[in-house]
Amino acid sequence: MSRPRALTRYWGVLPIALAIALFGVRACIHVEPLDRLTPVVPQGDPPNTQPLAGSVLVARGGPLIIGFASSGQARLSVNGRELRGTGVIKERILVPAGPLAIRFAAPPGARLVWSPVGRRGDPEYVPASSLSPDSPDIATFPSGAGAAISDGVIALLLLLVLVGSLLMLSRRRLAKVPRATWLALGATFALALVARWIGLGAQGQTWDEDVNWAAGRNYVTNLLSLDFSERAWAWNFEHPPVMKLLDGIGAQFADGFGPARALSAVWTALGCALLVPIGARLATLRVGVLAAVIAALVPPLVAHGQVVGHESPTVLWWSLGVLLSLGVHDDLPGLRALILRLIAVGACVGIAIASRFVNGLLGPLCVIILVVRAPREWRRETVIWLWTTMVAALVVFIVVWPRLWTHPIAHLQESLAKLKGLHSPEPFLGVMTNSPGSSYFLVYLFATTPLLMLVAAAGGLARTAVKRTESLLLVLAWLVVPLVVVASPVRQDGVRYVMPCFLALSLLAASGVDWLAGYLEKKTRHAFAALAALMALYLGFTLVRTAPYYLDYFAEQVGGAGGVQRRNMLETAWWGEGVDRAVAYVNEHAKQGAVIDRDCILPGHLAWFREDLWAAMTANPHAADYIVWYSPFTTSCTIPPTLHEVFTVTHDGAVMARVFAR
Repeated sequence: MSRPRALTRYWGVLPIALAIALFGVRACIHVEPLDRLTPVVPQGDPPNTQPLAGSVLVARGGPLIIGFASSGQARLSVNGRELRGTGVIKERILVPAGPLAIRFAAPPGARLVWSPVGRRGDPEYVPASSLSPDSPDIATFPSGAGAAISDGVIALLLLLVLVGSLLMLSRRRLAKVPRATWLALGATFALALVARWIGLGAQGQTWDEDVNWAAGRNYVTNLLSLDFSERAWAWNFEHPPVMKLLDGIGAQFADGFGPARALSAVWTALGCALLVPIGARLATLRVGVLAAVIAALVPPLVAHGQVVGHESPTVLWWSLGVLLSLGVHDDLPGLRALILRLIAVGACVGIAIASRFVNGLLGPLCVIILVVRAPREWRRETVIWLWTTMVAALVVFIVVWPRLWTHPIAHLQESLAKLKGLHSPEPFLGVMTNSPGSSYFLVYLFATTPLLMLVAAAGGLARTAVKRTESLLLVLAWLVVPLVVVASPVRQDGVRYVMPCFLALSLLAASGVDWLAGYLEKKTRHAFAALAALMALYLGFTLVRTAPYYLDYFAEQVGGAGGVQRRNMLETAWWGEGVDRAVAYVNEHAKQGAVIDRDCILPGHLAWFREDLWAAMTANPHAADYIVWYSPFTTSCTIPPTLHEVFTVTHDGAVMARVFAR
C-alpha cells in the first residue's frame, strides 16, 4: 500500500477513534446528578421509586423555579415545599442563598430541573456539582458548583475533532490558499474577536440569553449522554438546535453566560474574517481585507457577537456558504468532485437552517452564486446536479435535530406554530405597532449602518451600476436576498433577522473605498491604505463612543440613539440592556427590607435584586420605596408624586432606565 493512501486511511479512522475515546472518558468520569444524593427509607413515595435525599446549592437568593421531569409519578420536597406529578412539574419558591434540603423519589430516567434567579423559560437540568449527599448543615460543594466543566471540555474537544476532520478533508484545497490570505484572515479574526471580548457582557443580561443558554446546556448534556429520546430535545423546541449546541458548550463551564458569550464572539469573528478570501475571489485581496476589518468593527455585528443568541452563528454560516459556493468550480477534476462540492454547500445550508429557520434564504443565494459562477463547460452539469445540494441541506437539517427523527412534519409544524404569535408592539416611524410596514428592515439598515460606511457602500453600489461586473452583482444579491424575510410576519427587533446584510454592506463599502482609491492612486500610491485606515479609525472610535450598548447603536444620519428615541422612530432599550445598572443602584442604596416595585421592568427576570428585597416586593407603586422604570419611552409606568428620580441609565442621548426613590 502506498504511503499517501495509508495516511489517508489512517486520518479517516482517527477522528472516529478520538470521538469514541472522548465518549468513553466521559462515561468513566461522569457522575449522574441523582447519584450525588443518598438513598433513604421510603415514606409515602410513589411505587417503584427509590427516594434520595441531600442538599442542593442555591447560588443566588430570590425566586427559584425548581421541579423535575419524569415519565412516571414522582415526588420532590425542597425547602419544605412538596411537588408531585408526571411530566415536567415545577414551582416558583422564594429561597435564601446557600444549601437547601432536598428529597426526590422518581422512576429511572427522571431529572431534577430548575431555573435559578435571573433565568427563565424552559428549565435546565440541575448539575451534579450543585448537589450534595449530606444535609445542608454539613454539605460541601466543589468550586465549580453550578457548572459541568468536564462535560464542557469533552464537548469542546468533540467540536474540535469535527472541525479538524473537515479541515483534513479539505487539506489539498486549503494548501492552495496563498500565505498572504491566511495571514490576513488570522489578523482580521483576531481583531474581530478582541472587539467583542472587550466589555463582553457589559451591556448586562439580555432577554433571550437565558432561554438559549439553558436549552443549549440541556442539549449538550443529552448529546454526551447519547440520549436522543424525543422528550430530551423538546426544550425551546420552537427554534432549531445548532446555535444552542454551539453555545451550550460554553454553558457547561460556568453558572453564568460568560463562556457562552465568548464562544458567540468566536462564531461571529470567524464570519467576519471569511470576508478576506471572499473579497479576494470577488475582487482583490485588499478589498477582502478591508471588508473583514469593516465587518469586525460594525456595532450591530459586535453587539450580537456578545450575546448568546441565534445571530452569531448565522453570520458564520452565511460567510461559509458563500465561500464554499464561490469555490465549487475551482480546478474541477471531474463530475464526482463537482457533486461532492455541491453536497458540501448543501450541508452548510442545512446547518444554517438548523441554527435558525430564516437562514433558509442562504440556499437561494448559494444557488445564484453556483449558477452564475459556473464556467460554460460546467454550467449544464451544475444545474442538473443542484438537487444534491437541496437533498444534502434537508438531510443534514433532520440529522442534527433529533426531535425530527420521529414525526418530522408534525414536530416541524409545532415549532413553526409556536413562532406565529404576535410580537409585543414597538415604535416604528412614530407609531407603536407589532406589524410594521415592508420598509422595516431597510429603515433599520439605514439607521444602524455607520455614516462613513454607508457613504462608502453607496460608492460600491454606484460602482456596481457603472461596472455591472459579475462579482459586484453577486454582492448585491447577498444584500438583497436576506431582505426577503420581509415577506414573512417576522418584522421585529431591528436588524436581528437581516444580519447577513452587514456582511454584504461591508463588501460594498470596501469596494467603494477601492474605487475611490483607484482614482486617487494616480496622485499618491498610498491612497487605499490611507482611506482604509480612516475607515477603521472611524469605526473604532464609533465603538468606543457607544460602548457598551451596541445593541442600541444608531448612526449619525438619524441623530444617534437619542434622536430616534425622541422622535419615537425606532426601538431603544428593547432587550434588557442597562437593567443591571439600575438594579445595582437599588441594591447599593436600598435599606434592609425596602419595598420594591419591579412591575415597570420588562423582562422582569433580568432584575437581579438583592436577596432581602424579594420578600417585600409589591405591585402597588404607592407602597414602594423604589421603582425601576425600564425603557420609559416605550413602556407605561405609574410614578407616585412621593417618589423622585435618583438615578438614570443613559446611552448616546437615550434614556435606558430610570430609578425613583421615596
